[in-house]
Amino acid sequence: MKTIPTTRKIINDPVYGFITIDHPLILAVVSHPYYQRLRNIHQMAFAHLVYPGAMHSRLHHSLGAYHLMGIALNELKSKGIDISPEEELGAKLAILLHDCGHGPFSHALEKELIPGVHHEQLSLLIMEKLNEEFKGQLTTAIAIFTDQYPKKFLHQLVSGQLDVDRMDYLNRDSFFTGVAEGVIGYDRILKMLTVHEGQLMVEEKAIFSIEKFLISRRLMYWQVYLHKTVVSAEMTLVHALRRAQELIAGGIVVKAATDALDFFLQNRQASVNIKQHLDLFCRLDDHDVMASIKNWCNHQDPVLAALSRLIVNRQLLKIRFTPDPTAITTLDALRKETATQLGITEQEAAYFVFTGEARNTTYNPKDERIHILFKDGQVKDISAVDNALINYGSSLSYGEIKKQYVCYPGTLKITPQ
Repeated sequence: MKTIPTTRKIINDPVYGFITIDHPLILAVVSHPYYQRLRNIHQMAFAHLVYPGAMHSRLHHSLGAYHLMGIALNELKSKGIDISPEEELGAKLAILLHDCGHGPFSHALEKELIPGVHHEQLSLLIMEKLNEEFKGQLTTAIAIFTDQYPKKFLHQLVSGQLDVDRMDYLNRDSFFTGVAEGVIGYDRILKMLTVHEGQLMVEEKAIFSIEKFLISRRLMYWQVYLHKTVVSAEMTLVHALRRAQELIAGGIVVKAATDALDFFLQNRQASVNIKQHLDLFCRLDDHDVMASIKNWCNHQDPVLAALSRLIVNRQLLKIRFTPDPTAITTLDALRKETATQLGITEQEAAYFVFTGEARNTTYNPKDERIHILFKDGQVKDISAVDNALINYGSSLSYGEIKKQYVCYPGTLKITPQ
């Protein structure tokens, strides 16, 4: 069994001031190597290529979400909601570990390194492994995380349309990018939280704060998370790894900079038995990938080398958002010129000229809804309140936007229209 330290810790956080860790089990989990690896995984992947301040990590975010969870639970308890010390500890551990299953560059590489395994599945495997090490002390946390705990509002605080995860990442990402549109009234929203019939709700006085929260999230997605340069950089990284895997499959030697990353590149079936390789996965972080990309800048394969140099030198592919998919004839012309320019085949040119789709929805009523509790006991969805900013009617009412994009080398004479 792991030795549990008893020292109380106060962490200085630039967003909230001070974050207190005052339970020995939480301190032990935070001190564990599985958690500490989050220091080396960027919260916002390549957003720092556009917003240089966005260098904060998954560890920063998880500590911030933990802090907001503590405030939310205290607020609910002050309103007479029954939350036991064990449930409070469980909810704090669940949010603290909710992102521990993220791999290098988080969502950008989620489907590439460990295909078919979502980061939440990996988070659960890690939590189960920690539960074994700590002799069952994370059992309640796991039940809350997986929505198996009877008090559903505890899971809703961890994962829902109005969870403390989203509140922290909007607040934190706005702070570190300097994008003011992401600022939300998180303190007022937390003050207005309540529980009605076992479900997490918000008092009617917070309607405008909730609408501002939803709009801020929409703006942050299109201004930051799905910024065209960020999309270009992340997709170039994806294509570099795909090229490395293609070369390996063809018998060409491609070595990663670390044993951990090399194992997953060379063994594409490892994801089938990822539980057996959990320790190795937990040795992966952004450094493994970037060190490999730097090495591959001089690889004998011109495609892998060129893709790697684009990332390292920040000489990224041009990207254009379009309302409609790019015509096949245009793609063929772009790939033909790219092949000539780089001295590669047109098939290989597809690594430099490709299309995709970016999408975001401001509020999806098919997901867990945001319920407003009125003084007279009525409960309404946020989209059904009087004069709602987000209302029923069509997909556009919920801010659903899809944008097609095409990436291509900026040195081409031909450009997509």
